[in-house]
Amino acid sequence: MNLMIVEDEPRLRNALAHNIPWDKHGIEVVGMASNGVEALELVSRKKPDIMLIDVQMPEMDGLTLLGELRSRQEISKLMKMIILSGHDNFEFAQIALEYGVSKYLLKPAGEEEILEAVLEARQQLRGDLEQWQRKAALEQKWKDNLPYLQNLFFIQWISGKYTRQDILSKSRELYIPLKEHDRIAVAVVDLDPLPEHETRFQRGDVELLQFTMQCLAKELLPHPSRWITSDSGNLLLLVLIVEEDQDAKEAMLRLNADVSKLLSQTREVLKLTASAGICASIGTIEEMSLLYVQACRALQERVVYGHDLAIPYREQLRRDIQGVIVQQNLEKALEIALETADESKALEALKGLWEEAFTRSESSDEFHEAVLYMNSFFTRMIQKQGWTVKRVVGEDIDYFQNVKLLSTKMQTFSLLERTVKHIVAFMSEQRKTTSNQVVKDILNLLEEEMDQEITLHTVADRLYVNSSYLSRLFKQEMGVVFSTYVLERKMERAKSLLQDGFKVYDAARLVGYRDVSYFTKVFRKYWGVNPGEFKG
Repeated sequence: MNLMIVEDEPRLRNALAHNIPWDKHGIEVVGMASNGVEALELVSRKKPDIMLIDVQMPEMDGLTLLGELRSRQEISKLMKMIILSGHDNFEFAQIALEYGVSKYLLKPAGEEEILEAVLEARQQLRGDLEQWQRKAALEQKWKDNLPYLQNLFFIQWISGKYTRQDILSKSRELYIPLKEHDRIAVAVVDLDPLPEHETRFQRGDVELLQFTMQCLAKELLPHPSRWITSDSGNLLLLVLIVEEDQDAKEAMLRLNADVSKLLSQTREVLKLTASAGICASIGTIEEMSLLYVQACRALQERVVYGHDLAIPYREQLRRDIQGVIVQQNLEKALEIALETADESKALEALKGLWEEAFTRSESSDEFHEAVLYMNSFFTRMIQKQGWTVKRVVGEDIDYFQNVKLLSTKMQTFSLLERTVKHIVAFMSEQRKTTSNQVVKDILNLLEEEMDQEITLHTVADRLYVNSSYLSRLFKQEMGVVFSTYVLERKMERAKSLLQDGFKVYDAARLVGYRDVSYFTKVFRKYWGVNPGEFKG
């Protein structure tokens, strides 16, 4: 700690400086002055931690010195002052306390008393320094978290949770220059869905891309009246603060220009497109939540108007949204195509339904109503087969659970196409599995009932399937028609029986022939010899 002694008596000044063992206590005397004038010059150069000041001195007394130091802002909270006075004057002591003096000593004070007073002042100063350090660390931590706190403030503000007074007081705390009569305008910006051919980024990269766009916006649009942050859904939030004397129309034009510039640079820098929704007009600070809802509502309309657009909010006449009306033959055609796993016909029917249900939509509400209609249709088809929607559509389940995630026509049609292809793939697999099992059942039946007359119609009835379907299915799986295969198996079995020593009559009966002469005729035609020639 550094000590300065201000005393007009040379003998006492030197005694205070040299007779007290300051160095043993870690205190260094950095300056001595004989009056207040000299002290003023020294203080600015020496910056003492503690000052020991006599009250009565020529040219400038101690109390006047304290006043000058205060007026010149040389006295800080991290400086301690001790007064030495030859007069027990209450008024002097009162003035000294007002100036922040830590100790008021009366002459003749002993060296030990003075040392004790200085050490006590040092201890107080150390405590003050520790407190300042803690406060400084807290302030730094608060400043480090300031962007997060500011973002949280905007999220709470757009949600409508703050009163006018809350908005003003919290904005001051967070260094957001907002005045009582300021007005605001709001825009929200979102990246358009990644194109299907995009190979640089995946769906998991969207959050990082949104952050990159936010950084780009702060670089492009730096201005104290613009605040660029994000909402709870990670959409970029642009808030324009409009002062009381500024023209509202001019401010809205400026906001539109800012958004257009950001969309253009996003296209240049990220090689991706983004769209924005802009509120209808300037509003008061209490109307933040309304302006934000308008901007979000405008952004939703890109599903109708397309992407890479800045869309202003327009109040629409309220009308009941009509249910989705489509030609029933198109829906039936899609259903049949899916059930028969005919992908080309299913996609053709889908395009027809798209033209009917989606291209006529005049708002995002109507468009999403059409999506709900199609999702409901697909859900019925999937559950009818005993599957779960998630199992069939995979990651696309998010769009079934929340159609508002669909923000462009291209994105929506791609989803519907993928869903059709998923269902067709599952249907094909099921048909393949089912076909294999049906054929296995036929083969088992044939082996078990070889001694019976077996025809396509009797097997179809036994398995509860259509005979034409069964015929086509058997030919696809086995490569031969049903009757040919039955004949081959019966003749092979008959040959084997005859070679094992069975009589012609018994062999005929065991392969389902009751007329021996007819069996002989069929056998000779198939093998080229009579049955008797195969007897072992």
